[in-house]
Amino acid sequence: MCPDSAGMKVGEKHAKAAPKPGLRRILGIDPGSVITGFGVIDSDGIRDFHVAHGSIRVAGDNFPEKLGYILFEIGRVIDQWQPAEVGIEEVFVSKNPMSALKLGQARGAAICAAVQRGLPVAEYSPRTVKQSAVGYGGADKAQMQEMIRMLLTLDELPAADAADGLAVAVCHAHSSVPGGKAGNGVLTQRGSGRRRARRWVSVP
Repeated sequence: MCPDSAGMKVGEKHAKAAPKPGLRRILGIDPGSVITGFGVIDSDGIRDFHVAHGSIRVAGDNFPEKLGYILFEIGRVIDQWQPAEVGIEEVFVSKNPMSALKLGQARGAAICAAVQRGLPVAEYSPRTVKQSAVGYGGADKAQMQEMIRMLLTLDELPAADAADGLAVAVCHAHSSVPGGKAGNGVLTQRGSGRRRARRWVSVP
């Protein structure tokens, strides 16, 4: 694995302009108003291959500028790695309403970057992501990092936010219908309960 000019970690074997035939390229996003983590994998629904991951440290003099920064940077990641589908973590219930509101807005900016480019977006609860990646919905950050390192055979532990982004991508790869149609408000049919995507989001 080698860092690129933007500080992302890039998989040497599978970081190509397009995935091999039979593989889906998926972008997973762990949204945040301070740090937004992301991970890109190629998957056939059984095997997952690391492509890239990183953490976007959000810049801006005020909150609207920070939202614009998230929109731009996630758009840049999409343009560089050309995923076919996007998974994103839902807002967790917070005791601080203002924090939850800011997280929701950051999440919305990331979703807009994908929807602007015509990509389907699936949403997953934090518990669903942990259950999919670790097998335990109450896994902590360290457990997530180590399991993602093992699943994707990474040389080193990814940063916590980037590990969460990769975990969202893995969750999506094993929870969604390959090439699923977006924009119809239909739940994916593969999996059940907490293991399936909550809904697709796209423009008509």
